[in-house]
Amino acid sequence: MLSIIIISIIYSILKPKEILPIFQPAEVNSELVDSTLHYKKKYHTIAPFSLKNQNGTTITEADYNNKIYVADFFFTTCQTICPIMTDHMVKIQEELKDDAEVLLLSHTVTPEIDSVAQLKKYALEKGVDDKKWNLVTGNKKQIYDLARKSYLAAKDAPYSPYELIHTENFVLVDKKKRIRGFYDGTNKEDINRLLHDIEVLKAEDNSD
Repeated sequence: MLSIIIISIIYSILKPKEILPIFQPAEVNSELVDSTLHYKKKYHTIAPFSLKNQNGTTITEADYNNKIYVADFFFTTCQTICPIMTDHMVKIQEELKDDAEVLLLSHTVTPEIDSVAQLKKYALEKGVDDKKWNLVTGNKKQIYDLARKSYLAAKDAPYSPYELIHTENFVLVDKKKRIRGFYDGTNKEDINRLLHDIEVLKAEDNSD
């Protein structure tokens, strides 16, 4: 028994600490990144923003200061991947409901349809916790730029100014507003991997 304990201690000491990568635009599928950033290899962070949430409250990057958060892009009338993504975001919300370090942020890609009132209706239908999860709408160009230049999570729609094709990506952002992971928001295994990686990030922060 003593030998087993000693071996376990040695293994835990020698086991490499798990660290998540820090994603830069040059490392991401170029279809998801604005052409102005294709060659950027350092110092990428989420840009400042100002949008309205489901309660009509202005939400900015300051609301996510010193927080780990999961971001995605959706629209309330989507009948394909969005319902699955939303259900999985609800699961993340429930798993982390008592964890004040982690928040959620969903951006509509059809702000002309998804008004504050529409987002509120959707939030009530889906059981969104206002303290944990912001559904945001606002200026279409700003949302487009956030998707393509900050979160690196949407495809350009050719020949249509400020139109985009949102993807199933959930984006994990750390407390320094750096991208630390991409996950398929329609895939249960990826959601479990995301939850695991959030714990890895928290351990990283606590060791600083």
